[in-house]
Amino acid sequence: MSMHPRGARAELLAAVADHSWGVRIPQLADPAAANDAAVLILFGVLDHIPAPTADAAVARDLDVLLQRRAPTLSSHPGQVSFPGGRVEPTDTDAVATALREAEEETGLDPAGVEVLATLPVIPLAASNHLVTPVLAWWQSPSRVVAVDHAETVEVFRVPVAQLLDPDNRFTSTLSRMGRTFSGPAFDIDGTIVWGFTAMVLDALFDAAGWTVPWDATIERPVEL
Repeated sequence: MSMHPRGARAELLAAVADHSWGVRIPQLADPAAANDAAVLILFGVLDHIPAPTADAAVARDLDVLLQRRAPTLSSHPGQVSFPGGRVEPTDTDAVATALREAEEETGLDPAGVEVLATLPVIPLAASNHLVTPVLAWWQSPSRVVAVDHAETVEVFRVPVAQLLDPDNRFTSTLSRMGRTFSGPAFDIDGTIVWGFTAMVLDALFDAAGWTVPWDATIERPVEL
């Protein structure tokens, strides 16, 4: 893992500056009918780290905000995801969508969030969405909780060190309609992060130089 003195925030900015990182996801079956959406990829400094500056914090000083979707939702039920959702007519851009949805779902205070970059749109075939990831830095972390249990049942800040630990990584496999799909996944104390969220985290970690080599031949099936 990179321990460059410029710090994790700068490494994230450098990783996405030229948009060279990528996420390989199947193309949409019906792009014309796709819904626009945005998610917030929010990194912050762990609470127990003694007040490092943003420039001094390294990857292992960070956590990332994730949530578990309600099992009753029609789209990606029960999965771990970034806060986010569909673009509303009142949203001025993807940043507005990501921050609004994150506030509605987790109760975070958007005033404490610094937006670092709006990343290229990623097609999400499973639910026919065009998703804009919004990369952000949590300058002033606020209390977060599942606000509406009809949509979100759990909100948690996952230490990046746990996500980078090779012992917590595996390749997920999902068999549907005679085909098997595989991708990176994380097992965080029994909480499985896979699919779109895991693919984006994996790509960001690679681009930022944070990835610790892990055994991608270890496969485990996941279920919808």
